[in-house]
Amino acid sequence: MKLDFFKFQAQTSPHPLALEISHADGSYIYDTNQKAYLDFVAGVSATPLGHNHPKVITAIKNQVDKYLHVMVYGEYIQKPAVELTKLLAKNLPYPLETTYLTNSGTEAIEGALKLAKRATGRSEIIAANHAYHGCTMGSMSVMGFEERKQAYRPLLPDVRFITFNSETDLEFITNKTACVILETIQGGAGFIEPKNNYLTKVRAKCDAVGALLILDEIQPGVGRTGKLFGFEHYNCIPDILVTGKGLGGGMPIGAFTSSTKLMNLLQDKPKLGHITTFGGHPVIAASALATLTEIIESDLMPQTLEKEKLFRQLLVHPLITEIRGKGLMLALIMPSQDITNKLILSCHEQGLILFWLLFEVKAVRITPPLTISNEEIIKGCSIIINILNSIHKKN
Repeated sequence: MKLDFFKFQAQTSPHPLALEISHADGSYIYDTNQKAYLDFVAGVSATPLGHNHPKVITAIKNQVDKYLHVMVYGEYIQKPAVELTKLLAKNLPYPLETTYLTNSGTEAIEGALKLAKRATGRSEIIAANHAYHGCTMGSMSVMGFEERKQAYRPLLPDVRFITFNSETDLEFITNKTACVILETIQGGAGFIEPKNNYLTKVRAKCDAVGALLILDEIQPGVGRTGKLFGFEHYNCIPDILVTGKGLGGGMPIGAFTSSTKLMNLLQDKPKLGHITTFGGHPVIAASALATLTEIIESDLMPQTLEKEKLFRQLLVHPLITEIRGKGLMLALIMPSQDITNKLILSCHEQGLILFWLLFEVKAVRITPPLTISNEEIIKGCSIIINILNSIHKKN
């Protein structure tokens, strides 16, 4: 199987981990040798209820027995998609009331950028240095990392970059700006939170010049920070909210949400302003509805903040220079890239899944399922500390 994997399936890096999967359950992934791996990554934040959650699996199976794809997005009334968008509206602040469902987060970013241009009649987009919003051409255009973009230019014109948390850079937001797009918490850059009411100040500047604010919640959304969406921590409501990853409960999804007035602009002049074949797929929507319902109705979100405290209490070591992030969106900052690599790979050998971040080479991702138990946290953190002790002695 491994030879076929490398020969027939396109790769994204020269050295994938190539773990051959047998099955997964709860907080564990099992390889074909039946070795168990405690999952501290959750599919890069995409499985908030862990693996094989019974409510999610039941919802998927029930929908499979009824119908799969029947018509392109927006033409037929399909209950799972309607109920999902209704539940989102019920739990979001006004005016975030109408949702467009897509196949992935990056597609939702594309739709959000299009909507901002359509609504304002402007072309300039302001994004952040070290931002990551996806890898399609529009999303890549607002990626703040030239090394990843240079091979694919030319990209979208009229994109300007500012530094996240820099108040002086807000002067670059003007009446020529269609939108400002930011991650609520910068992901690939190292799980960097907004400081000193930064998002509130961006919101005020956008209002002053008539620009729209897009917040990318693809990573921090759906309960991961202890709130349903990360922006709820920072006194800032976006004009357009983008989500994905964890919303699908392990199935592929994206979504962008705005006011009904703005979203109606995609209906006409031109018609079919944003279209997709499989967005809102009934099986995926059923999975997302079950996932979102469980996160809202359970005590997982307040537990997330308690589990963050436990991680911070346990992960104290001379080689951990900082722990960034909020809730169960945490990044350990190592003294060097070499130590980061050693920790991740050594943990993998010992049955603990950690992972890298896109741009911050000294960061170690910890984004476990929200359902992870305290006992599992203690077990995983013990593995981390033991490996760091071994690295520290050798250094």
